Amino acid sequence: MTALFKMKKSRDSWKDKAIQRGEAQRSLRKEIGRAKEKIESQNVKIRALRAETEALLAQKSAGVTCKAELIFISLFIFLFGRISFRGVSRVLSILNQYLGIKAPCPQTVINWIIKLSLSRMKYVHELSSTSPRLLADPFSNGYIWMIDTSIALSAGKILAVLALDVNHFKERGHAPTLQNVHCVGVSVASSWNGDSIATFLKKIIAVLGRPLAILKDGGTDLAKATSVLLEDGMPIKCIADVSHVVANILRHKYEKCPRFKLFLSVCGEASKMLKQTLLACLAPPKVSTKARFMNVHKLVSWAQKILNHSTAGRAPVGSVLAKLRLAIGKLPWCKNIIKSFLADAMPLLECQKIIKTAGLSTKTQQECLKILEAQPHYSSVFKDFSQWMAEQLMVAEELGLENVGLPISSDTIESLFGVAKHHGVGAIKDPNRIALHIPALCGSLTPQDAHRAMNISMSEVDDITETLTSLTKQRREILPNPGTIEKLAEKTVVNNLELLPRSKSWEKTAENPLPHCLQAKTTGPNFSGDFKLLEMGLITPTCVASAA
Repeated sequence: MTALFKMKKSRDSWKDKAIQRGEAQRSLRKEIGRAKEKIESQNVKIRALRAETEALLAQKSAGVTCKAELIFISLFIFLFGRISFRGVSRVLSILNQYLGIKAPCPQTVINWIIKLSLSRMKYVHELSSTSPRLLADPFSNGYIWMIDTSIALSAGKILAVLALDVNHFKERGHAPTLQNVHCVGVSVASSWNGDSIATFLKKIIAVLGRPLAILKDGGTDLAKATSVLLEDGMPIKCIADVSHVVANILRHKYEKCPRFKLFLSVCGEASKMLKQTLLACLAPPKVSTKARFMNVHKLVSWAQKILNHSTAGRAPVGSVLAKLRLAIGKLPWCKNIIKSFLADAMPLLECQKIIKTAGLSTKTQQECLKILEAQPHYSSVFKDFSQWMAEQLMVAEELGLENVGLPISSDTIESLFGVAKHHGVGAIKDPNRIALHIPALCGSLTPQDAHRAMNISMSEVDDITETLTSLTKQRREILPNPGTIEKLAEKTVVNNLELLPRSKSWEKTAENPLPHCLQAKTTGPNFSGDFKLLEMGLITPTCVASAA
C-alpha cells in the first residue's frame, strides 16, 4: 500500500467524519433556532398576560371607590333583585374579588334600607310636578294621592299615602308602577276611621300642600276621610278605583242570587274532591272570601273550562271523565249562571284593562262604550259602568285630563303592600317593620339616594326603631320562657310607626303639630278652603296673603 493511497484513504475518512459532524451541527442549530423562536413567542404572550393582569388589578382597585357606591349596589340588588338581606350579603361576597369591596353583613343592609326610607321622607318636599298649577285650585301640588290601608300579623293596621304625577300618562304612556310613585306618608295604628285618616292627611297637606285629587277604593273609612276634609274647608276631588267599581257592580247583581250561592258552594265541594287526587291539576283557583268579586271571574272561567271537558253522553265506568263528573257534582246545574256572569264580567274586564293602561279619557271612554254596545244583550251592569265613566270623566275635565288620561287604578299601592309584606320582613309580618320599608320601595333608585342614605346617622335610626313595638322582640322574650306570658299585658302603651314628610323651614313641635304652611305661589279665584285653614290655625296669615 503506497503512501499516496494511504493519504487518500485517510482524507476520505476525514471527509466522512466532517460530513457527519456538519449534519449534526446544522440539525442542532435549527433546533436551537426553533426553540429560541418559541421562547420569544412565549415571552410575548407572558408580557401580554402580565399587562392584562395589571389592567384587571387596576380595574379591581377602581371597582368601588367609595362607600356610597357600595350602598347603591346593595340597595339596587335588594330593591330590584328581590332577594333577602342575607342574599344581598352573599352576592356581594361573591363579587368581592371583582369589585374590591368588603361585603356588608345582613344587618348592615337592613340599616341601609331603613336609612333610605328616612332620607326619602326627609327630602319628599323636593317633589315637583310636571304640570302647572291649575287656576281652579291654585294651592294644589300637582299630584294625585293614592291612599289605602292594609292589615298585617298584629293588631296594627298600615295606612300609606302615595303621590303620582297628574301628567303620568302624558309623560310615560303606561300604567303606573312602583318606580313612578313616591311615598309621602305612612303610619301604623290599631285601627283607622274617617276622622283619624283625615287627621293624618292634614299633617301631610300642611307640608306638601293639597293634592289635586285622591284615588281610593270603595272603603267607607276613606270616603269618610274625604268628607271630613271637605267639611274642614279643603275640597279635594275623589277618584274611584276601577277594579273596586267593577267588583261592586258585579257584587250588587250577583251577591244575593241563589244560583250564584249554589255555584260557590259547588266549587268549594269540587275543590275538596279534586285535591290530592289524579285530577289535582284541575282544582279551582283560590278566591278570597273578603274581596271575592275582585277575582271571582277566574273561578267562573275555570268552571266554564271544566264543563267543556264534560261532554254529553255516558262516561265509561272507572274512566277519568267519570271521576271528574263525580268530583264536580252539581256544577252542570250552574251552566246558566256561569254563562250570564261571563257575559257581564268579560266585557267589563276588557274595558278595565284599557282604562288601567291608558287612563280614563274621552278616547278610552269611546273604546269602552264600543265594547259594551257590541254585546248581544246590553246588561244593567254595562249601564252602571257607563254612568261611572261619565262621572269620572267630569273629574278628568275639571283637572284638564280629558285628553291626556286620568289615573284611575290603585293597583300600584296594592302591589306595594304585597311587595312590602313578602320582601325583607321574614316570617313574622310585623306591621311596623313593613311600614318602615315602604318609602324605600317607592320611586326609582339614584346615586343621590345612596349619598343621602349614607348621611342618615344610626342615632336617627335607633331613635325610631328602638321605640317601636316589635313582634320579633316579643317572640324572643316570651316564647322560650314559660311563665312570662303575662308580660304581654303589662305593657299598655303601644308605640307604632308614623313617618311624615319633613318641613323645609322648621321641624314639628309639640306646640305646633302641623309643621309648615301650605305652599301657595299662584293666584286664583277660590281661597275659601285656605281661609278656613287660617281660622283653624293650620297655616300662617302670610301664606294666604302671598297667594292673594
